[in-house]
Amino acid sequence: MAKVVTFGEVMLRLSTPGFLRFAQARQFDATFGGGEANVAVSLANYGVDAHFVTRMPKNDIADMCLAELRGMGVQLDGVVYGGDRVGIYYLETGAVARGSKVVYDRANSAIAEIKPGMVDWHKVLQGADWFHWTGITPALSQGAADACLEAIKVANEMGVKVSCDLNYRKKLWKYGKSASEVMPALVEGCDLILGNEEDAEKEFGIKPEGFDAEKTGGEIDQTAFVSVCRQLMEKFPRCKKVAVTLRGSINANHNTWGGVLYDGKTLWQSRRYDITHIVDRVGGGDSFMGGLLYGLLTYDTDQQAIEFAAAASALKHTIIGDYNRVTVAEVEGLMNGGGSGRVSR
Repeated sequence: MAKVVTFGEVMLRLSTPGFLRFAQARQFDATFGGGEANVAVSLANYGVDAHFVTRMPKNDIADMCLAELRGMGVQLDGVVYGGDRVGIYYLETGAVARGSKVVYDRANSAIAEIKPGMVDWHKVLQGADWFHWTGITPALSQGAADACLEAIKVANEMGVKVSCDLNYRKKLWKYGKSASEVMPALVEGCDLILGNEEDAEKEFGIKPEGFDAEKTGGEIDQTAFVSVCRQLMEKFPRCKKVAVTLRGSINANHNTWGGVLYDGKTLWQSRRYDITHIVDRVGGGDSFMGGLLYGLLTYDTDQQAIEFAAAASALKHTIIGDYNRVTVAEVEGLMNGGGSGRVSR
């Protein structure tokens, strides 16, 4: 069984019920989520030995969160304890022309106060096949960025493949450094990069020519992203493959979805999904990443890997919460032409 280690923050997620606006809500639905934890849950669902590393306080909210992750098969032996609080994010789900909105309350969270040396990375990464992180973690604080870089260097030293989801979040870069200043040193150590056109542009000034996400009307020319992949591989020579998620936004409830995977020679393109009634798109990119890692670890071809990633993420859009609670059989059923929504008896 393959072993994958992910590192980042998991938060308490407080969502307005249904499609209520924040000003209308008198109660919130509570669950948990966070980019790297979401990937670990996906992988655990697929039977991978998934380990999630974070820093958490010793309190009932943290215990509740970690118990949920354990219940979904995620290994937490690398978690370190300290700090006073679990980060929170509030979610208002959009509809039609009104987009969703996120408000963060994660300043001074336990992981934002992490420092290099707090995690024994040589121990955590022993026997691992992959180490995964996202651009969210180094955005939290200088300490989090330094700890992430420490992990990447140890993974490189130990021969563990490293993947990252660029995940640009403009609301998080507040500690005096910009993404363009911090991210290059971390991405240099990566074997696989995932992103979209905004991530690549905001962090490295790389963008597809003539592309505007606001004007796609749901139709995206996947080949337009070859230039993005090439530029990323040229900038980061260690990188062997680049994946790009392709979301065509018709409105908040209706998106087209797919992805591409580039190995320096061939652009592998997934099937395009027309998701007409989105239930919850938060965690969509993480479900894609979890599916891609599983696909690369399991299948013989990159085409199968990118198809699994796109199908897994398409299914995530039908599930409330950050976590993608689907099985390999369900994803492969959609890959192989399913998706009718018929009752399984």
